[in-house]
Amino acid sequence: VWKDPAGAVHTWRADLSSPTANGGDDSKNKDDEEDEPADVPEALPTPFGAYGFLSLPAQEDVVVTNATIWTAGPRGIIENGTLVVSGGKIVQVSDQPIDNVLGMRVIDARGKHVTPGLIDAHSHTGIDGGVNEGTHAVTSEVRIADVIDPDDIGWYRELAGGLTAANQLHGSANPIGGQNSVVKLRWGAPTADAMRLEGAPPGIKFALGENVKQSNWGDNFRTRYPQTRMGVETIIRDRFLAAREYADAWDRYHRLSATEQARTAPPRRDLQLEALVEILDGERLVHCHSYRQDEILMLTRVARDFGFRIGTFQHVLEGYKVAEAIKEHAVGGSTFSDWWAYKFEVIDAIPYNGAIMTEVGVPVSFNSDSNELARRLNTEAGKAVKYGRVPPAEAIKFVTYNPALQLGIEDRVGSLEPGKDADFVVWSGDPLSYFSRAERTFVDGRELYSLERYAAMRDRDQAEKQRIIQKILAKKGKKKGGAKPDAPAEATADASSDRPAPESDAHDEAEFRRVMELLRHGGDPSAHRCGECGVGH
Repeated sequence: VWKDPAGAVHTWRADLSSPTANGGDDSKNKDDEEDEPADVPEALPTPFGAYGFLSLPAQEDVVVTNATIWTAGPRGIIENGTLVVSGGKIVQVSDQPIDNVLGMRVIDARGKHVTPGLIDAHSHTGIDGGVNEGTHAVTSEVRIADVIDPDDIGWYRELAGGLTAANQLHGSANPIGGQNSVVKLRWGAPTADAMRLEGAPPGIKFALGENVKQSNWGDNFRTRYPQTRMGVETIIRDRFLAAREYADAWDRYHRLSATEQARTAPPRRDLQLEALVEILDGERLVHCHSYRQDEILMLTRVARDFGFRIGTFQHVLEGYKVAEAIKEHAVGGSTFSDWWAYKFEVIDAIPYNGAIMTEVGVPVSFNSDSNELARRLNTEAGKAVKYGRVPPAEAIKFVTYNPALQLGIEDRVGSLEPGKDADFVVWSGDPLSYFSRAERTFVDGRELYSLERYAAMRDRDQAEKQRIIQKILAKKGKKKGGAKPDAPAEATADASSDRPAPESDAHDEAEFRRVMELLRHGGDPSAHRCGECGVGH
């Protein structure tokens, strides 16, 4: 029996696939024999775990020919197109073949489609230790960039769905939350900092509604201010006023002469207020969790009064009601394609939200807010065609160019245009179709995912798993006098046992059953789910 860090209880059983060297008779030369050492890999993968690279794939010069290219740019969709990348950058996107391909890798994409790498404008993947600092209403000093986990297996799974960049957001436990982190899915990166998208404008998470006033947190969460929607607006305005005064105090200090500064104590540094000053100065983008029209309008008025432009309204499920105000005061809206009914404040959500905001002129993206949904953002974009008849060439922008625009990185990624980063995906068919899948995903001109590479690493990792199991069982068999010669060769979860360990209490048992039910249906118990933003109660 094993109890994981989340408290879930698992039982497992393993058997030796062959007898010990002495036939199971532990009495024969017991003191003289040594276990036969299993072969140990000469090199260890990065990340150290499943699907890690023994060496990072090289940055290649690639020509993709005969493809249907969805540029997500001014050229729209190019039939029988050619894409040329070199040195990690896009060199050419054309409807004409090229003659000189000497020394370049050629991918014949006849019958296939190519898109820019997909971008998730609202992700919680790869955040180590929780996405919320929920102990205070204002936590603008905390930084997601300090807790990036480059080894999170979610990155690899999302690469398999064509995702190449993401906006890692703090959760929605606070009216003013923590600072964001914009990353590329550079699977195999040696450090967390190597994941970060260089030059991306800094951002910060704000939140409105039920989460921040702790509506559904239970009776033990009734003391933190604010507990009402009017309190949420008040605390946001209060902190911006404090930030303005903080900036004025530093300005007065810096205007002093060197002599006067020498005899004057500088203002006390305040990391919370520094981040808010950056918002007022237009140097940090606000990404605000929001649902209801009244709250959306409230924040637009705050932005107007304090003279800054909002980056994105996140979720923004009633954005269709106030799209004109969003267009005026925000870069765009990052919404769900068709999520509703998961809590009361989303009661007026409709699947036409994205299409209506687009018609008004709001740049719209579809996001995941989920480790699982982030693997299928291409089909989320397809829903914009189903609900609202958004043209396919525009719908693909919901998960490519538009999120890049909202994050201020459209000069680097989001469309297939010369000079931009070589982040692209080769699809088996129409990228908006449920029947298509990503066959190859390139980031910075490196093929970090392909069906062939996946199959080879899967076989490699399965062999390594069996090597480790057999080494453990060989030692166990030697100590206990051997094992049955015809026992199966792999460790399997004992699905027949649904009982927690005897010491578990009622809460442990309920959690155990929840986890087991998710596992039986292919779910990930640790995944972040849409709309929760890390506040799942």
